[in-house]
Amino acid sequence: MPELGEIRRAREIGHKGTYRFIWQACEGCGKERWVIIHKDKPVSVLCHPCAMNTPEYKAEQSERSRGNKSPTWKGGRKKTKQGYIHIWLSHDDFFYPMTNSRGYVFEHRLIVAQALGRCLQKWEIIHHKNGVKADNRYPENLFLTMTQYHSPRIIENTLRESIRLLEGQVKKLKQQVKTLEAEVGRLSIL
Repeated sequence: MPELGEIRRAREIGHKGTYRFIWQACEGCGKERWVIIHKDKPVSVLCHPCAMNTPEYKAEQSERSRGNKSPTWKGGRKKTKQGYIHIWLSHDDFFYPMTNSRGYVFEHRLIVAQALGRCLQKWEIIHHKNGVKADNRYPENLFLTMTQYHSPRIIENTLRESIRLLEGQVKKLKQQVKTLEAEVGRLSIL
């Protein structure tokens, strides 16, 4: 077993190349191993498992695998199970505050926000006129509304109230027509 601090050439310890190695203990866990020397210094003071658990490494990996840097990147546009379109936004985008924890925003909300030139509030709702959730044409198919007007129950109640009012108006008009017909009949007799 080598002594701590012992230096050997790569071929002497079964590696290829012309590197020099030093027998060193990991500062994290104490595990001893051979470490490459570069410019008279060990390349790493931590073994691979300890190095992967450092906050710096995790932040670097997170940044490296986000968005268009990810190996599974497909353009930042995906369809949800409910039929909506999600768009990925980078941290420096003006509309980033509208995103979820993974950096995605609903396309229909983004389109209306861009048209208005501001971020939408959470209580502001974008409604699809034709009911097709992936049809995000603005203003042909999208309009901004508030929660209370978007609820199906409230819409149904509003429609019922409108129908009731219209039926009352029809009833009054029918009475007026009967009254006018009676007047016309009386005048024609004279």
